[in-house]
Amino acid sequence: MRDFGIGSWAARRARKTPGKTAVIDSEGHCTYAALNERVRRLANALRDLGVRRGDRIAYLGPNHRTFIETLFAGGALGAIFVPLNTRLAAPELEHCLADSGSTVLIHGPTAAIASGTVRHSIAIGSDGTGSLGYDELLAGSAATPIDETVALDDPFMIMYTSGTTGRPKGALLTHGNVTWNAVNVLVDIDLASDEVTLCVAPLFHTAGLNMTCLPTLLKGGTVILEETFDPDRALKLIGAHRVTYMFGVPVMFDAIARSETWGAADLSSLRQVSCGGAPVPATTIAAYLDRGVAFSQGYGMTETSPGVLFLSGDDCARKAGTAGVPHFFTDARVVDGRSRPVGTGRRGEVVVSGPNVMREYWGRSDDTAPTLDEGWFRTGDIATVDDEGYVSIVDRAKDMIVSGGENVSPAEVETALGEHPDVADCAVIGVPDDTWGEVGRAIVVPARAGHADAAALLGFLRGRLAGYKIPKSVVFAVELPRSATGKILRRALREEYR
Repeated sequence: MRDFGIGSWAARRARKTPGKTAVIDSEGHCTYAALNERVRRLANALRDLGVRRGDRIAYLGPNHRTFIETLFAGGALGAIFVPLNTRLAAPELEHCLADSGSTVLIHGPTAAIASGTVRHSIAIGSDGTGSLGYDELLAGSAATPIDETVALDDPFMIMYTSGTTGRPKGALLTHGNVTWNAVNVLVDIDLASDEVTLCVAPLFHTAGLNMTCLPTLLKGGTVILEETFDPDRALKLIGAHRVTYMFGVPVMFDAIARSETWGAADLSSLRQVSCGGAPVPATTIAAYLDRGVAFSQGYGMTETSPGVLFLSGDDCARKAGTAGVPHFFTDARVVDGRSRPVGTGRRGEVVVSGPNVMREYWGRSDDTAPTLDEGWFRTGDIATVDDEGYVSIVDRAKDMIVSGGENVSPAEVETALGEHPDVADCAVIGVPDDTWGEVGRAIVVPARAGHADAAALLGFLRGRLAGYKIPKSVVFAVELPRSATGKILRRALREEYR
């Protein structure tokens, strides 16, 4: 093969384990041979529509085999895959499509989004918008092999991440970035060829896709794709399909452990679970250890594909509260303002180097340059290192709010809220929440005394922002604390309003 990228994985797996089940989803079971044929048909169909190397193909839909088929088919053509967050509001999705310049949008039956760049809209299932039909497109296309020349350094995927300066930025990941991250997962999490992985975290997020789904397929295991998360159903699936591995964020694992069926659930097949997206409470870890399930956790970000630090199940109790040590082929340091490693217990910024670190922010060289410093990605997260090299994250990157594993940019919410005529000034901070770990709280300076209404302000944001980005509460203030240069003093706001 001339294709050494992710798009060749379907063909490479089909020649090794054609009869093994690759995917189980709402459509049933799909073998590696059948998956490869569908990928070939889709790749040929997309090429007939004019898709060429470097073109962007967007996907908007739930966890489903069509997500994987689109990813592999795009990769096989040398095109760039753009997974879109289904929880975003229409204006946010339109921004991602326009920013990426996506020319093809493959979407669920009710998820078509208008964009001037999209030339072909392809609907999965029934659709009344005039889009092309996905199944019809595959049925009318050839299943001949695709073998474009694709190198590991070629661009593969644009994943949008909530920035701290407004609208999401697209992290451009290469085939090599995602491949090396998958190798890190296979080494550190020790996935096996008989793995049965339950994918309840959305694939449009980097951890759900790159820490869970793709490494399992690379190894030749089976992925169970769930369109939505339900704790009772997750427990049922674990027993019914003899699930061996799953990933989730803390709120998911808490919900599963609180389920009425938790005590009677058959977890005997579950070798380990892996958690990320937010700090993990000790009680959550204990609940799984008490059931004999190894509980591993990690730290990462979209820009690093995403694995940076990993705390294995063997260490999860002894080193509870830390994020672990760097993944096998990844290096991480905690440094001071002059990029010098800090001493044990001293605070510094986490910087990351390795073959899994993104190439750039798509179309944003001004944002890329200060972030990638001589091969080291500056995370903005503050951490300490203990005498064994275990890293503990102690402060949030650039004031980002993490709610139920979702990143929320305060600047993006503030921009939207500031468009309301009753808002003279505003700031958004994260406050603790028993369910989501953290939720947004808006501090608003009214334009006119007595005219601002909390419910009206929150209602104003619905349809403009994804639901998880909308603050759960509003408080009013006479003014916001600012520095001499006009920067909002968020620490002061947190001290007063948390």
